[in-house]
Amino acid sequence: MKPVLEVTSLSQNFGGLRALNDVDLTVREGEIVALIGPNGAGKTTFFNCITGIYTPTEGDVFLHMPDGEKARLNGRKPHKITAMGMARTFQNIRLFPEMTVLENVMIGRHCRTRAGILGALLRDRGTRREEQASVERSYELLRSVHLHTLYNETAKNLPYGAQRRLEIARAMATEPHMLLLDEPAAGMNPHETRELEDLVREIRDSRKLSVLLIEHDMGMVMSLSDRIYVMEYGSRIAAGTPEEIRANPQVIKAYLGEEAHA
Repeated sequence: MKPVLEVTSLSQNFGGLRALNDVDLTVREGEIVALIGPNGAGKTTFFNCITGIYTPTEGDVFLHMPDGEKARLNGRKPHKITAMGMARTFQNIRLFPEMTVLENVMIGRHCRTRAGILGALLRDRGTRREEQASVERSYELLRSVHLHTLYNETAKNLPYGAQRRLEIARAMATEPHMLLLDEPAAGMNPHETRELEDLVREIRDSRKLSVLLIEHDMGMVMSLSDRIYVMEYGSRIAAGTPEEIRANPQVIKAYLGEEAHA
């Protein structure tokens, strides 16, 4: 399988603190890859580096485009990276609470629409056509995350698990080919987590996406992932299949706990 996301020798310094140290990671076409590690291991810092929130101190981040182009992401702004086809969700839900469910998804369509301020003011035929297409596309995405019946509900009124699914739908509205999920199961009960697993697989299969997720729910990680990378203190300490990671003594010691070896 061809790579979609390719990260080599990534390092990030904050003053005298080295938050990431020479991290390599690859996500290939159609893969679901997990990035795990204890709190403070550098996982979210890694996401922030590859999505343009931080500019890496060292190393390279490449996104392989569907047309075969290999684009270097270092130094690009987050909205430019999103427009190139890499979308993310956040550890803390970042919805627009007073907007409707549908409006939240439509905001994600912004990087795929052309109408500017003048078009919005004049409401010409092209603008109206584009807006209608955006509504229809957004509603379709809500259907894919099983929220279409709540399209007119205010986002803040959704149950927690539904808000998580709405955030995924908004990320999908940017039409990515690489999707990053930062702790998507955080705060979910076991039933919601199982539904989320099914949803991520469905999205990957139906939309031909590659997925990289940070997650602390080890049951979800082991059942959902094709491959797993493990970090500790800003460095990568292991990589492999779920079976290989489960049996890795260094991972057991650093992350799963010594008792997990029993």
